[in-house]
Amino acid sequence: MAVLLLFGPAKTATAVNNQSRLQLAARLEAWPSWSNPAPLPRPKAKEDLIYPDWFAGLWNVESLDLLENGNIDESLPPLRHLARFQLNQSDDVVGDRPFNARSVGRALLGAQLINVEQAPGQVNRQLARLSGDRLLETTVIGRRQTSIAASSFLSDELVLQVMHGARAPRLSRIETLSRYEPCPELEAPDGINRICAEQWQQTYPAPGETGQSFVQRSSRYKLTLTRVKDLAGTSDHPADLSN
Repeated sequence: MAVLLLFGPAKTATAVNNQSRLQLAARLEAWPSWSNPAPLPRPKAKEDLIYPDWFAGLWNVESLDLLENGNIDESLPPLRHLARFQLNQSDDVVGDRPFNARSVGRALLGAQLINVEQAPGQVNRQLARLSGDRLLETTVIGRRQTSIAASSFLSDELVLQVMHGARAPRLSRIETLSRYEPCPELEAPDGINRICAEQWQQTYPAPGETGQSFVQRSSRYKLTLTRVKDLAGTSDHPADLSN
């Protein structure tokens, strides 16, 4: 943004949104030929991913693995977990990253995951403590998103993961392009209660590491988010539901 201020007027919000939409559409069109991470702007420490208003709330998530042709991989069971989106201090809807990471981590790793912590003052950095005295450090190092006013919402995030343990730290980068939209059904009187989504994911070696020593992995998922309307029937406090 500083470069724009030095060399000319800043782009209007509409122009920026259109550019982001075209860039993300082109990235999706290029799948699965992602040989390198997308050139995504690096977010600031307190700059979070902003979601449309209809994301606010608690959701049951079902994630299905897809084959290259887009069909569901029947050999793999669905992954089910909770996800929560809430207002930040600026009244923007953001993901509860520690809660969501803990919820997904417990669904994938079970008792291996001990806890997930948010780095102080850094919304884009989480620390997951694992059994065996291991620590997984996840930092968002790139992000682009479309306007939250659009009917179909896209976001692309690149994270750097560092696994600390008894051996030397292992680094990798993971890019996840997501597309969300209200499921094609009649909207309920109380708002949107189901969100349909797809995700395209690619792993890359650490910066400076040659691809010959790292096996890149492509994944594609179909997600359905169903709103949790009534928490009265659960004995857990909302903050502990991911347990």
